[in-house]
Amino acid sequence: MSITSTSTGSPMLQSLAEIQEYEKVPLLQRYPWENTYDLIRQAARLYQQDAAIEFLPTAVPDEESVTVSYSQLSEKVHQTANLLHSLGINSTDTVSLLLPNLPETHFALWGGQAAGIASPINPLLEPEHIAEIMNATKAKVLVSLGQDLSEEIWEKVAQVIKQVPTLKALLLISKKPVSTLSIPSGIKVENFVLAIAQQPNDHLISGRSIQGDEIASYFHTGGTTGRPKIARLTHSNIAFVAQLSVDTTSSKGRFATLSGLPLFHIFGTVVAGIGTLLAGRTIVIMTPSGFRSPNVLPNWWHHVARFRVQGFGAVPTILGILMQIPVGDNDISCLTDVGCGASPLPAALKSAFEEKFNVTVSNGYGMTESSCLLARPPTDMQAPEGSVGRRLPYMEMKIAELDGNRLVRTCNTGEVGIVLARGPHIFSGYLSEEDNAKAWVDHSWFNTGDMGYVDGDGNLYLTGRAKDLIIRGGHNIDPALIEEPLSRHPAVAMAVAVGQPDAYAGEVPVAYVTLYPSENPPTEEQLIDYCRTQISERAAIPKRVEIIDEIPLTAVAKVFKPALRNRATEYVIGLALQEKNISAEFSARFDSALGQVAKVRLEKPSAKTVAEEALENIPVALEFD
Repeated sequence: MSITSTSTGSPMLQSLAEIQEYEKVPLLQRYPWENTYDLIRQAARLYQQDAAIEFLPTAVPDEESVTVSYSQLSEKVHQTANLLHSLGINSTDTVSLLLPNLPETHFALWGGQAAGIASPINPLLEPEHIAEIMNATKAKVLVSLGQDLSEEIWEKVAQVIKQVPTLKALLLISKKPVSTLSIPSGIKVENFVLAIAQQPNDHLISGRSIQGDEIASYFHTGGTTGRPKIARLTHSNIAFVAQLSVDTTSSKGRFATLSGLPLFHIFGTVVAGIGTLLAGRTIVIMTPSGFRSPNVLPNWWHHVARFRVQGFGAVPTILGILMQIPVGDNDISCLTDVGCGASPLPAALKSAFEEKFNVTVSNGYGMTESSCLLARPPTDMQAPEGSVGRRLPYMEMKIAELDGNRLVRTCNTGEVGIVLARGPHIFSGYLSEEDNAKAWVDHSWFNTGDMGYVDGDGNLYLTGRAKDLIIRGGHNIDPALIEEPLSRHPAVAMAVAVGQPDAYAGEVPVAYVTLYPSENPPTEEQLIDYCRTQISERAAIPKRVEIIDEIPLTAVAKVFKPALRNRATEYVIGLALQEKNISAEFSARFDSALGQVAKVRLEKPSAKTVAEEALENIPVALEFD
């Protein structure tokens, strides 16, 4: 079987009517592949000895890359799957991957899906969170790095393996013989690279025939605090998005693309991962740590020129940093397209980046639960300003007013509501029934938790996260009302608005900003004055603006608002205690049951009564230590 397109070149899909016409071809006729194993094999048949992966260990200029051809990738995927099968992994068993970005990560990811269920885990998580994910998925095998390659990851592995009773084998990528001295009895330890080399490389010894509705991957979501949610993605979920990505970008041809996105995240895995491979493009892995490497962004334009990169994927924060990095004498005229995702792209940053580097920046919309994509701009043209494009073909999208998990009504064109979705790429739910209970509306629609509206031609405009709304005295304030005007200030690099606890209004809006380097930067007072002239909704004018050195980010460079809410809470607690001349240490955190919690340690315990009085009206749960 080979993928055949029913159209010449990329389908343009420039209107909702064209999407509807496109959908008249049955889904399986247009996208016949239903599992990731077949996608890898098809890419190997088509592109054989061409480079699938180029790996730059340090990303210094002109570093010699490690090349993996499409044929070699397919062989390594087969060998990995066969090793896992020999270790007892079947279709419903979990293989956890605690790995940075490496060629071997691709082998383990797709080989793990061919044998069982691959569960990529963020190596930056604390050991207790890693163990929690592995226990939730009942992991039988862990693939990670040996002590010689990463002391930091190895220390986590050493702690985690003692906390996961289902674990039967540990596969380590290592350049030295693997020591078993610190490994609990009952866990088999092998060198991953040496062990897979002993396996057949052209067929699955299991004889498995992978069905589209079988689970391919467990992805953890929910940031780095609180209990992680485990999303179950099927083979057909991922295969659909990969084939759609190829079909709708085929006119762009084959080229190399730089990748700094982590392979434990859905963006790096699906569209920038297997979708890129299926298109016959070369993934240049920019060091194991990706965008966090000190060499990657400073040398980005050098490698764009070196590999003649035509397009790459990133997130808004990375584009903001690249704006400040000189191109120098690098010829980047090859670069035409930049795909941006993971979080909303400020209009000012988009236009500034496009003008400075003469490229087109497209901002799509998706999430782990949608196998990466929910909406995308039309092929080869811009979406209307502020829009993330239209829904994908073969899916349904609805803007709705909800009452809990019940659909009250469908919103009118242009009316803001909650974005709901269903389709062939929507995941099979979370592992936890507690999480599933909150995820579905009328048992079939996935509740994205995002707010937005659609125009008359189906373009989606996101207005914020429902949970990010700032509620000031019962008045709902969308953070975007503050963030967008502040981001347009010429001195502001990034602006984030959150709710600050308030004794009278419940919470009030505050903004945190970072500034571009300048000899005459604005003061916080000047930025508030600027907000008064730019924000028409009086309630949305921030109570204060605080200039900080950097915006807190997650491992995939999304803005981490919980850290800023904690900071705002600590500001209020500190101010209230200072007014009463009470000396104390305090910190804030978010609790899923209690909301914002402030832990207070008084210098003089006898001051507790006065402290309680000072803080009693602030809507924050208090813990005195």
